[in-house]
Amino acid sequence: MLYKTAHCREQTQHDQHQRDDKTVLANLLIYRALNKAYGKSVSTKSVDNTYNSYKNEYGENFTSFLSQNGFSKSSFRQSIRTNLLSEVALKKLKKVTNSQLKAAWKTYQPKVTVQHILTSDESTAKQVISDLAAGKDFTTLAKTYSIDTSTKDKGGKVSFESNSKSLDSTFKDAAYKLKNGEYTQSPVKVTNGYEVIKMIKHPAKGTFSDSKKALTASVYSKWSRNSSVMQRVISQVLKDQHVTIKDKDLADALDSYKQSVAAN
Repeated sequence: MLYKTAHCREQTQHDQHQRDDKTVLANLLIYRALNKAYGKSVSTKSVDNTYNSYKNEYGENFTSFLSQNGFSKSSFRQSIRTNLLSEVALKKLKKVTNSQLKAAWKTYQPKVTVQHILTSDESTAKQVISDLAAGKDFTTLAKTYSIDTSTKDKGGKVSFESNSKSLDSTFKDAAYKLKNGEYTQSPVKVTNGYEVIKMIKHPAKGTFSDSKKALTASVYSKWSRNSSVMQRVISQVLKDQHVTIKDKDLADALDSYKQSVAAN
């Protein structure tokens, strides 16, 4: 019985190592296929800009963010490049229809400008709201309390559209409910803390015809977060680049993508 238990444990570990090897291989092949097909469309500067935006957002916690997600600095850069290449592939291989634009228009929100204060705990955010209610200046409070090093010295000011991927969806939803001059009356829980948000400029929605470019971007942004859509896109890229695996032990590493192509 003891022998069987140990044997089963060894087999489980072997199976796990093989699954890990397949995942690493699949990611490498996907990256190479994307880079071969669309590498010229993604510059080093665009990768650096995205990398630095994460670095600024997490500030002194950036190293912990990398560690918790299993990244080194170089592997995180490659992950960013893979994502940017995937977005290029998405736009090349899947076009937005007018009916899809009209559907997006129903929930579309224009570009807004807000001030925000990001805190690490709820009690600090509540203190900020209390200070605002007492008439204290938002810009001053941002410099005092915000842990967002990229905006705190600018009064916490940031502009974004509904398709922005750099901001938590909870943050955007809370912001869009505000009218000019209003601020959130309770802390907004986001991925990396608690937010207090004040609306500075919330323009009118405008017209459908004038917003088609922004609507198209919003549709692509939504698709890029849909794992099924992106799997089909990656599948097509692998097929177009004639990617195959010769190692029989790892031959099925891309099977899920092959099935996705077959289902199209």
